[in-house]
Amino acid sequence: MKLNTENWQEFMLSSLFDMRNGFFNNKPETIETKRTSTSVPFLGATAENNGVTDYCAIKSIMSSNRTGETDNTLEGKIFAGNCITITNNGSVCHAYFQSSTFTSSHDETICTPRFELNMQIAMFICSIINKERYKWSYGRKLHDIEKSKNIVIKLPVQSNYDGSPVIDTTYKYSQHGYIPDWRFMESYIQSLHHKPLTTKRGHNKTLELNISEWAEFYVGDLFDEIYKGTAYTDEDIEETVGTIAIPYITRTDLNNGCKYTAAVTDEFSIETGNAITIGDTTATCFYHNGDFITGDHMVILRAKWLNKLRGLFMISLFNKEKLKYSYGRAYKIDNIKKTLLKLPIQRNKAGMPIVDKTHKYNRDGFIPDWQFMEDYINALPYSDRLFI
Repeated sequence: MKLNTENWQEFMLSSLFDMRNGFFNNKPETIETKRTSTSVPFLGATAENNGVTDYCAIKSIMSSNRTGETDNTLEGKIFAGNCITITNNGSVCHAYFQSSTFTSSHDETICTPRFELNMQIAMFICSIINKERYKWSYGRKLHDIEKSKNIVIKLPVQSNYDGSPVIDTTYKYSQHGYIPDWRFMESYIQSLHHKPLTTKRGHNKTLELNISEWAEFYVGDLFDEIYKGTAYTDEDIEETVGTIAIPYITRTDLNNGCKYTAAVTDEFSIETGNAITIGDTTATCFYHNGDFITGDHMVILRAKWLNKLRGLFMISLFNKEKLKYSYGRAYKIDNIKKTLLKLPIQRNKAGMPIVDKTHKYNRDGFIPDWQFMEDYINALPYSDRLFI
């Protein structure tokens, strides 16, 4: 189903939703990292995990007021599901559908629908709201609830047989009387090619991470090669009639760093797979199993010990470094080499660290536990569906 936005009309969010901010300024005292049968998702200002940052027990929510002091009520702290939430601080203007009960920080705007909402309609509207994100970058925030209420989005509208828009004389959703075409939104999402994700992995076998027994390693000691990739531009690729289609890796934080699949010739400097890339101005980090070419400001890391599972473990640690290199600080090669990553280490049967007398990876002779990294990734739910 194609989208023809020519006849879509503008709607203010406050005409579609009742909107208010989340509750907590400080998180409740007791926070859980995993969901249990008695916990409630806690939403914060994040661009990941559908807005969920932690989980809270009802008892913990009840015992804390807005600033974390003793309260012993649930008034205003719990929100019903079947609504949309929008981050108004931190990672601003990320919209998510919440299907079940949750609690929230003040950094979320809760949008309760004035119409009959379902998951498909919500997914459609969230994607439109997310297109507004660029307006709130570089320090602009949506903390003022009025700013969120005044966000205007374009939606398909209900029309008559002659193609003219249906007009609602109560002007419920629009000052011009337009009515969003809920059925079209639902049908469009349902038409997208997808099927439920399945897995052969269990959901209760994740290995524990005891980082107190890990050791620090300099990235420069871990990797055999760290170098700048050959920088290609869109113009370089557009002017080439190629026969080899491979990922074009840039500094984007989306789609595993792939801006698009490029058709290139064998005259291009093609990087072989089994490598990690880092955008030196964005600190975006990804593992690549297959061949690729790179855009500007891309650093490539290689090592004999590297494989897909170990690479996925490593990039999760690299991504923890991202905050250190925002706001104009570049993650140049020298900074990458000096980065300290804490890793699990190999131990003997007595639990003592195995020491490499050549001190190849660590000045104290510690050796990263590559097998644990592989086992940890393999134990994750849906890990059998990983492909890069």
